[in-house]
Amino acid sequence: MSGADEMLTRVLADEDATVAFGRELHDAIRQRLGDTAVVYLHGNLGAGKTTLVRGVLRMMDHVGAVKSPTYTLLEPYTTEHGDVFHFDLYRLKSPEELEFLGFDEIFEGPGYKFVEWPEQGAGWLPPANVEVSLSLHKPAGDANEAGLMQRRVSVRFA
Repeated sequence: MSGADEMLTRVLADEDATVAFGRELHDAIRQRLGDTAVVYLHGNLGAGKTTLVRGVLRMMDHVGAVKSPTYTLLEPYTTEHGDVFHFDLYRLKSPEELEFLGFDEIFEGPGYKFVEWPEQGAGWLPPANVEVSLSLHKPAGDANEAGLMQRRVSVRFA
């Protein structure tokens, strides 16, 4: 992922490709923004948002499980290469809940903050440095594996 044109849109064939793209995304974020960034992750349920974060964490040498924070709202990770805070705001009732939970300190500090469903925190969240959109689609003319879905990813740096 050396140039901006490469980053605009990519088709990812499967979960392994999504993890590999997360590794590339890590490098691109580190090169452009250093060790602190807010990354909004857009996409429907099952689009691969957590899988992408897993790829970033693998690049940072995290070897443990990477869980979706759907019920916890936040899964924090500490690695030798920096901190990652993975938010899932799908179940959030109001953006003000983020302040009550003390998340403002996390957003003000260093580390990568990946936010799934950022629209749920609109008006409270800081602006994104990076916006990633993921969507599922079935490849055109692919009759050999019925039901096999690919992911389309788009990345935009602010």
